[in-house]
Amino acid sequence: MIHYILMFVITTIIATTALYILTFVSQILDNKLVKNHYTAYSLMKDNVSEIEYMDVLRNNGGLQVIDSEYRVVFSKGINHFSKGQLTASEFTDFLTQAQSTKRNYSYSIAYNEEERFWLIITFPTSLRIDFNVTHNSLYKSVDSKEVVWFTGGVALVYLLMLAISTIIYSRMTATSFTKPLARLRESANRLRNGDYSARADMDIKNEFGDLGRSFNEMADKIQEEIELRKKLENTRRQLTLDIAHDLKNPLAVIMGYAEYCLNNPDDAKENQIRAIYQNSSRANSLITNLFELSKLESPEYKLNIVRVDIAEYLRVKLAKFVETLESEGFTYDFEIPEGEIYLPIDEKEMDRVFDNLFDNSIRYCERGGRLSIALKDYEDYVEITLEDEGKGIPKELSEEIFKPFARVDVTRNSETGGSGLGLAIVKKIIEIHGGGIALDSDLGKGCKFIITLPKI
Repeated sequence: MIHYILMFVITTIIATTALYILTFVSQILDNKLVKNHYTAYSLMKDNVSEIEYMDVLRNNGGLQVIDSEYRVVFSKGINHFSKGQLTASEFTDFLTQAQSTKRNYSYSIAYNEEERFWLIITFPTSLRIDFNVTHNSLYKSVDSKEVVWFTGGVALVYLLMLAISTIIYSRMTATSFTKPLARLRESANRLRNGDYSARADMDIKNEFGDLGRSFNEMADKIQEEIELRKKLENTRRQLTLDIAHDLKNPLAVIMGYAEYCLNNPDDAKENQIRAIYQNSSRANSLITNLFELSKLESPEYKLNIVRVDIAEYLRVKLAKFVETLESEGFTYDFEIPEGEIYLPIDEKEMDRVFDNLFDNSIRYCERGGRLSIALKDYEDYVEITLEDEGKGIPKELSEEIFKPFARVDVTRNSETGGSGLGLAIVKKIIEIHGGGIALDSDLGKGCKFIITLPKI
C-alpha cells in the first residue's frame, strides 16, 4: 500500500510542478511574441505620419487609425474593416470582440487623447497559449474570497479524483499480481505433492506469463524424467524376471542330470553329459549377450572406428555365408555396387550385427527359402536391406522385437529360440554408429530389415 501512497504524492508533485512550468513558459512566450514587441502604445505618435509601421508589415501585421468620427483615416497591412466609415455600435462591437481569446488575430489598441484617435495593431495568431496566475498584493478584490474557495475546490476535486484513480489502479494492479501468483503457487504445491501433470494456466503476455511458461517447461521436464525413471525401473524389473526365467530352465537341467550322474555312477552318461553341455552353453550364451548389451549401453563404451569400404566388407562377409546358405538349400540374391563406399564403422561390432541377422534368417526360414541382400548408396548415408521368406513377425510387434528378451513366441520357450537379446544388441550397435534399423514384416510374409548408416 505504501507504494501507491508514494505514487499519489509523486503525481501531485508532478502536477504542481507542471502548473508552475506552464506559468513560467507562458511568461517567457509573452516576452518573445511579435505582438508584444510592436504594441499600439509603443508605436503611438501624435502625428499619424510619424508612426513607424514598417516592422509591423514585415512581420505580416497590420495598422489602422480610427478618428473620433469612427472613420478609418489610415490603414496598412491586415485590415478587418470592410468599409471606411464605422458606426459607434460597430466600433464598440469590434473593441469588445478584440479581447476574445477565440479570435485568430491578436489586437493591440491605444487611444491618443490629445489628437483623439485610436491606433490598432493587428497580428495573426497561429497558436495561442493563454495561461497565467496573477495575484494583486496591493489591493484586495471583493471577489478574492470566492476565487480562493473556487481554486481550493478545484484543487480538492483534483486530489480526490487522483486518490480515487490511485485506489482503483492499485486494486487493478494488485489483482493482476495476485491472481497469477496464486495460480503459480497452486501449481507449485500440486507439483510438490506429486501431481506432475500440474501446469500453470498463464495465457498473458507479461513477466508473469514468461514465468508461467518457464514453470510449465520445468514441469514438462520433471514429468518426462519421472516417467522415464518409471519406465527404466519397469524395464529393470522385467529384465531381472526374464534373466531369471531364461537361466532357470538350463540350470535346472544341468542340476538334474548332474544329480543323476552322481546317483548312478555306472550308467552310460553320454546323453546326460550332452544335455549338461547344451544347457550350459545356452546359459553361457545368455550371460555373454547380457554382458555385451550392458557394455553397449554404458556411456563409457567407445567404438573402435575405422573407415571401411562397406561394399567390399559386405562382399567378404557374404562370401563366408554362401556355403551355409547352399548347404541349407537356400537361394540368395546379392546386390552390391561395384564402386567404393567408405563408412566409419567398428568392424568387430558390425560383424555381430550381420552374424545375428543372418543367423535369424536361416533359423526362421524354411529350407529352400530365399535370402536377398542389397546395398544402396545415397549422398549422406547408405541403406542395407536384408529380406527373407521366413515365418514373418506380426506388424504390431515390428518395434517391440528390438527390445531385450522380445520374441514372437509369447510363451517364451528358451528351447525354441535364442537368448532374446540378439536384435536388441543389433539395434544398439546400429544406433551408436549414428544409424537406425527398422523392420517391415507381417505373419507369413517374411522379414525385411532396413539399416541406414551415415557416411560421416
